[in-house]
Order: sequence, then structure tokens, then C-alpha cells
Amino acid sequence: MPTSIVTGGAGFIGSHVAEHLLNSGHHVVVLDDLSGGFEANVPTAAEFVQGSIMDHELIDRLFDWHRFDYVYHLAAYAAEGLSHFIKRFNYGNNLIGTVNLVNASVNYEVKHFVFTSSIAVYGAAQTPMSEDMHPVPEDPYGVAKLACEQELRATQKMFGLSYTIFRPHNVYGEKQHIGDPYRNVVGIFMNQLLQGKSITIFGDGEQQRAFTHINDVAPLIANAVSVPGAVNETFNVGADVPLTINELARTVAKAMEAELRVEHLPPRREVKIAFSDHTKAEQVFGSRNKVSLQDGIQRMAQWVRAHGAQEGSVFEDIEISRNLPASWLRAINRLTPISGKLIRN
Repeated sequence: MPTSIVTGGAGFIGSHVAEHLLNSGHHVVVLDDLSGGFEANVPTAAEFVQGSIMDHELIDRLFDWHRFDYVYHLAAYAAEGLSHFIKRFNYGNNLIGTVNLVNASVNYEVKHFVFTSSIAVYGAAQTPMSEDMHPVPEDPYGVAKLACEQELRATQKMFGLSYTIFRPHNVYGEKQHIGDPYRNVVGIFMNQLLQGKSITIFGDGEQQRAFTHINDVAPLIANAVSVPGAVNETFNVGADVPLTINELARTVAKAMEAELRVEHLPPRREVKIAFSDHTKAEQVFGSRNKVSLQDGIQRMAQWVRAHGAQEGSVFEDIEISRNLPASWLRAINRLTPISGKLIRN
């Protein structure tokens, strides 16, 4: 029985990957610090360890004890827009944490390292994004993810650690943390509707994205170690058809059976159009019918209504306040009586 570690396995994508691995006969150890996930998401058959990928001593102990065959690295703080304002945290969590896992993988002779990157590595004006394009990330989150990719390639050449890199985008579905105010727009919209609030959209809402149901991503990630054509390769994975954020808002409101009320916030600096080409993934993993947006949103809406609204937490440790979106700034400053902080933009 192969033994695998899934970092971020109490989170959204990680918990689904862990479930697929268990169903494939793996012994699974989940490592998660619960900063963005929930212990209830961890499959019952998995072994759960609460801890951080920043704790290299813990990482080494786990690798020494379990002698993992495979590493599935999905732990990250994936807030692209916020990453501009939390650079130190972003690079520590998303880059140095990855290096800790890479070091242990080399030292304990892991067979294969599966890494979840992001289409944020591409930057702007490259649509549809394909793996042969030169990546030019425009936010620190994308920079960190690209650096991790490059680290894996350098490690493979120096030490022979094989890898597979996935670049998913805008993944949504059951078990997503809908209370996070900085990421996962589908969850944000649903959480707002559950609370009787208006949907908030940055700018005019004409930004275009392709939204991907979890069932079109997690199985591919889990199966990567058994697909010869995936060795030392990088793949875009996700939905093919983009739509505007305004169209998404209408779709979500309909699925939630809620009145659509929209509040347009000042625009933030972000890529206007972002969706990717998946020809390479289909050639290697095979083509499959993907979950339609309407079906996927309905599935998630049913799960969300059953579980209820979630409370989000405001990221307090902002490192740069200049140009911070006003809505985020107001949320942080509401904490002033407790934290004693007041951030000015």
C-alpha cells in the first residue's frame, strides 16, 4: 500500500484529493494547520496531523516516520489580490513552506511530488493560457507559485525527484470555505446571499473567468502518480468556457433561489480576462465530460444551504496598506477597539 502525505488536506481541494487517494488504496496522512480548512473536511480514514509546512522539524519527523512514497502539496494561502499587501507572509507560506517539503522529499527519497500551482503564474494578456507560454505573474502569489515550479524543475535535474505540476483555476464546490472574504468568489457570493446581503463585485463585473467544479480537478491530481505521461510535466486543469463575474452572480443567485442585489465596489488591480487551454491535460489524462457551470453551481448551492453561512476572518497582519481596497480596509479597521490598530490608506 503506497503512503502519501496531503498538505492542506483539511482544505477544499486537498480534502477531495485525499478522498480520491484513499479510494485508490493509499494510506493517507493529512497535514494542515487549519488556518483555512476544517478538521471535519479530513476523510475519516486518513491520519490527521495538525501542523504547518513552515515547521521544517515537524516535516522531517513525519517523513522519517512514514517514509512517504508520494507528496501531494496543496497547502497554500491562495489570495491573489491580497498577496500584494502581505508579501512576507505570502512568500514564507507559499514558497519557503514548499522548499521544506522539497528538501524532505529529496532526503527521504520520495518517488513523486505533485504540486498544485495556479494560472496566476501567466499574468495578463495571455488567453487562452497554454503551458508553452512564457509566464509573467503580476501578483506575489503568482510569483511564489512560479518560483515553486522552478524549484521543482531544478531539484529534478539535481536530485532526480520526479514531479507533476497542476495549474487549476477558480475551483469551486462542496467543502469550500465560503466565509473567506478574500478568495473563492463563488463561495463569497453564496455566503453573502445566505446572510441576506448584496453580492459585492469589484469594478464593473465584466472581468472574465472560467469556473471549475472540484470534480474536474481533484481526480486528475490524485491520479497523476500513476500516469507515465505526467512525469515532470505541467498541466492546466479546469473549465473551458469563460463568463463574466456579472453572469456568475446571476447564476449563483438563481441556484440559491435568492434575489439578486449587487453592490459594485471600486475596481481593484487584477487580470481582466483569465482562462486557460486544456489540450495538453486531455492528451495525457484523456478527455472527459466536465461538470457544467449550472450543474456544478447547483451542487454547491445544495451543500451550502445544508451547512449554512460561515463566518470569515479578517486578515489583520497587513504589511502594506497603500492601495488596499477600501472594503478590506474598513473591515480591518473595525477591529481597532480590540487590536489597537488603525490602518490608513
